[in-house]
Amino acid sequence: MSAPNPFPPEVVAAVMRHMNTDHADDCRLICQGLGGRPTATAATMSGMDAEAMYFAATVDGAPVPVRVSFSAPLTERRQIRAEAARMYREACAALGLTPRPDAS
Repeated sequence: MSAPNPFPPEVVAAVMRHMNTDHADDCRLICQGLGGRPTATAATMSGMDAEAMYFAATVDGAPVPVRVSFSAPLTERRQIRAEAARMYREACAALGLTPRPDAS
């Protein structure tokens, strides 16, 4: 059973705008390392709820939906940044890459 989404549409839109503008490469890495799409050449965040971030990854030239779960359901906006950074660091580890030092 899904947890209710505690984030109104304007919060989701702001997070998506930030991720897609400032962290486009991180979105791709998250899809490659945690989303089961190792051949993704690009990805954009397409949504989120209390349990996961959603992406549209480009695989073989076509958009593919990708869901990457949070470590636990989120209840507050301040938790989003920490979870996005965790996803990035874990994706880097899964791909054998060194994360940026500022990814905390």
